[in-house]
Amino acid sequence: MTNTTMDSLQQVQKLDERISELEEAIRAFEPQLAEIEEPALALESELASIEKRLAEMQADTRRLDRNADDKRARIKKLEERLNKVQNLREEAAVRTELDLVRKAVDADEQEALQLMGETQRAEQEAEELREKAEAARAEVEPSQEALMAERQALEEELEALEAQRQALLEDVGDRERKVYDSFHNSGRSVVVAALLPDGACGHCFGVVPLQVQNEIRHSSAVIRCEACGVILSADLETGGDDEADSETGEG
Repeated sequence: MTNTTMDSLQQVQKLDERISELEEAIRAFEPQLAEIEEPALALESELASIEKRLAEMQADTRRLDRNADDKRARIKKLEERLNKVQNLREEAAVRTELDLVRKAVDADEQEALQLMGETQRAEQEAEELREKAEAARAEVEPSQEALMAERQALEEELEALEAQRQALLEDVGDRERKVYDSFHNSGRSVVVAALLPDGACGHCFGVVPLQVQNEIRHSSAVIRCEACGVILSADLETGGDDEADSETGEG
């Protein structure tokens, strides 16, 4: 495996660590947003329930009005018929039906009046709730917008890192990419590690057999640590401490 390949894989590994952090941070916004919005949502839900009940009462009022109108039309026909009856029996029958229809109209009108009172109270309650819901929504919107802006920034960073990751993987051979993806997709946080100068694995610090060390230093094969399974490379940086000390000394 070439130095460029191992360097690319190491960079992909660093990107994957950051990508994982970003994905976790983005997921954490959902409960935060829900918690902030909960008071306003509760009021809006209660308002929706009252508005639904109002719509049902208004529909009932219209139904009662239609029924009353139909009965009044029936009363008019019965009164016209009453003027044309031929005998007492027919007159009695018409008057009986007329009384029943009039009582039914009175009942509809009484029910409509009662429903109108309930509707007025519900409308007043809905108006009060609407004001509270609007106030609650206005109160949470700044915090909500700030969180959403923060989440969008993280999502944009995540998108950029994923594009960078894809570009790096294009410089890696198919075989090495499949090995890396297989390890990474299994949940392994560290896939590539350095073979330290003392012959130890840069991840688990277990000593690598000399023969394997030589293969790592001189072979292009994918060689894994027998103890922890990471891909080992002699070409990776081991942390940069020595380099930093050297620069300090030069200064």
